[in-house]
Amino acid sequence: MNLAHTTVLLWVWGSLQAFEIVEKENIFQRTPCPAFLMFDNAAYLADMSFELPCHCKPEDVSAVVWYYQKHLGSGHTKVLTDFDGRVLTEEAQVRVGSDMLVRFSIRMFSLLVFRAQPEDSGLYFCGTRKGDYFYAYDVDIQSSEGMVATFKDQGQEPFEDEYHGSLHVFTTFWEWTPCDRCGVRGEQWRLGLCYLQSPDLSPRYRKTLPDVVSCGSRAVPSKLQAKARHHTPELLVRSCMVPCEKNKVVREGIMAIFNYVSKVGSRPWVPKVPIQFHQQRLGHGLIISCPGARPEHAVAWDKDHQFLYRTQYLKGVNRSMRVFIDHGNHLHIRFTQLSDRGIYYCWRQGTQVAGFRLGVTSRGRYRVSFSDPETRSAMELTLIGYLLITAVFVTIHLCRCCCYLFRCCPNFSP
Repeated sequence: MNLAHTTVLLWVWGSLQAFEIVEKENIFQRTPCPAFLMFDNAAYLADMSFELPCHCKPEDVSAVVWYYQKHLGSGHTKVLTDFDGRVLTEEAQVRVGSDMLVRFSIRMFSLLVFRAQPEDSGLYFCGTRKGDYFYAYDVDIQSSEGMVATFKDQGQEPFEDEYHGSLHVFTTFWEWTPCDRCGVRGEQWRLGLCYLQSPDLSPRYRKTLPDVVSCGSRAVPSKLQAKARHHTPELLVRSCMVPCEKNKVVREGIMAIFNYVSKVGSRPWVPKVPIQFHQQRLGHGLIISCPGARPEHAVAWDKDHQFLYRTQYLKGVNRSMRVFIDHGNHLHIRFTQLSDRGIYYCWRQGTQVAGFRLGVTSRGRYRVSFSDPETRSAMELTLIGYLLITAVFVTIHLCRCCCYLFRCCPNFSP
């Protein structure tokens, strides 16, 4: 009897699994493609990574090809595939400023774009090799340059909505991030992107709310975009306090015992998180990234026992800042000084994940690299100075030639 019951249960479980697999395979059958191609509007901040699912496709299509156009009907179209199976691109290997053809990947019919830039804004089409489109997106990548930070603890308020006749420009905020630290006072923030509402939008673009799209959408006429150009993204920041999880508290207690024993001399010092050592030359800049962190994550930085809060160290708070945190959660140290030596800890989503022991030296040869922004700046200044000297030299000789031709210049020959 038990064997019969077991057999029935296995048969039912196998049937359910088969049903689940069939349901997953028939997801495209249950999502018919629109008869008239529409564009789903989506907005992101620069340096973010995003995914565009291909929500529908014909049953006989086994592989999709993604296309990109800057504007609808543009003669220049980028094909985002090599037709032979693209090697998967990992986000950690993508550098800021790389071409879009290097920063994309196709997985399970979805397009992934890593570290998107404002130049990536445009129209994305999901289609076949023959160029038949069956789903499309209108993507707006808004620049973080000029982003305004609002600190609620200081009584600051976000931008007010703007009205220009029938045009309504406002900010749409995302959800609050988790607290970036635990056990101590931390911070959390929410990102706000520019949106507008107008009855003059193109009907080919699908909106979440009636007549509402992001400010950089292709559905917005150029005249309306000019009016909303000065409405930059916003960042709301406020303080928070959350307790650490119990297992973290127990782990910290064990680490405290280890540290005490290490002082006695029986055991070596064991850090809480993995620590990487870096030697930096005095006077040169440094940028530190938190492992596994994205711009939309809640990331915090500490130096030894000092908390680097955004209210004091966020980019743009003070123009003369030498140490600051940018909107991509990177820690910048300009013109490294001896006082910058120490351990910099990184928090991600409320958990301390890594440490960077920074050493500063004034000796040794510095390896020049064209990827170094200071090297590029020095080369640019040298080139500009050379061009100015050349321009002055050529101008003086042209003037002397003109004077000689028109006999209006004294003779300087002995």
